[in-house]
Amino acid sequence: MRNGRLADVDALLSFWIEAAEGTDRHDDPAKVVALIERDPEAVLIAEIDGETAGTLIAGWDGWRAHLYRLAVAPARRRQGVGTVLIRAAEERFAKFGAFRADAMVLHDNVLAHHAWSAAGYAPQPQWSRWVKALS
Repeated sequence: MRNGRLADVDALLSFWIEAAEGTDRHDDPAKVVALIERDPEAVLIAEIDGETAGTLIAGWDGWRAHLYRLAVAPARRRQGVGTVLIRAAEERFAKFGAFRADAMVLHDNVLAHHAWSAAGYAPQPQWSRWVKALS
């Protein structure tokens, strides 16, 4: 387990295309660079034998703990990689005194539902996410 570095940006973008669901978020290197520069511990990378096995963005805004981009290499799924990443994120949040974390999970990504449920997360039916595209 390690944190993402600026040298990882292109590899992260490629990995997310391969391993992440719903990669239509208009990712570009500059945005990932900005994330790493602003919060060098936010990007978690699990490696096995020197290869990326999974990633998770553990964002802390000073108020809330947010989890994004849980992505596990297809060949490494169901081997505990997601569990290790989620635990590392929760340990990071505990250092800040966070009392709750939320995860962005696509409705149709049933495989991810199993991983998040196994880690103790559940949908919160009384809330919905409202978004507005910024131009």
